[in-house]
Amino acid sequence: MKKGGKGKTAAALLSVGAAALLVSFKMVVALSTGSLGILSEALHSALDFVAAAVTWVAVKLSDKPADKEHNFGHGKIENFSALIEAFLLFATCGWIIFEAVSRLSSDAKPVEVGFWSFAVVITSILVDIGRSRALMKAAKKYKSQALEADALHFSTDIWSSAVVLFGVAGSFFGFHRADAIAALAVAIIVIWVSVKLSLRAIDELLDKAPDGIREKVAELIGEVDGVIKSHSLRVRSSGDTYEIDVNIHVAPTLSIVEAHDISERVEKVLRENLGKIMINVHVEPQ
Repeated sequence: MKKGGKGKTAAALLSVGAAALLVSFKMVVALSTGSLGILSEALHSALDFVAAAVTWVAVKLSDKPADKEHNFGHGKIENFSALIEAFLLFATCGWIIFEAVSRLSSDAKPVEVGFWSFAVVITSILVDIGRSRALMKAAKKYKSQALEADALHFSTDIWSSAVVLFGVAGSFFGFHRADAIAALAVAIIVIWVSVKLSLRAIDELLDKAPDGIREKVAELIGEVDGVIKSHSLRVRSSGDTYEIDVNIHVAPTLSIVEAHDISERVEKVLRENLGKIMINVHVEPQ
């Protein structure tokens, strides 16, 4: 496996370990206290574990080189894993909302709040801060949408945990409905994150041009000496790779070798500015 692939895999594996730790801790505390807010966070973390595992597998597979069956590589696996992660998050929201509304429409059950109730939520916030930062750093370094999806997911988990902390505190002071309100708020946050993740993943799978990249590519090509103009530019992303097709016009008096040299300069400048790319440059006489 390439060095970049090892780095992405290590970051994803760290996320899997953190998710496993949190789901165990939260589930024990939720069952012992009867807190719906903490239980909703435990279920959220259980899906986090599955999503993190899917991401781990995805980044390993996406780093495989192109082969006879997959001529453009396996980068789309990362986009697909991000979509799976979004659907997994949707799955848990229905139950959380149903249970929270049920508790709010009837007498709220007392929640046993103690040291561990606060400890599990605060621990969750600290762990999510650490892993979201680590994942975002790796996502930017390796241009991985799967890792970026995980990072965004877990940074939002910080806010959902903060809401649960509010619910636990409310229950501690005798306002037991605060726990169900917190669980409902967590579900709304999860739905919002899921919508964002799924739309981004769908855009990538449908080969939507990455924001700002097409304009940047056109500008860089226009600055290459010998290029008169360019057209029919197409850009898409696949994992950490940009795939680019473009037609460039050069002076009609140039030899084949000279025209080829210009196309090589176009490829070089794009690689220097965009990193990993697959590019096809078609040269035409002006």
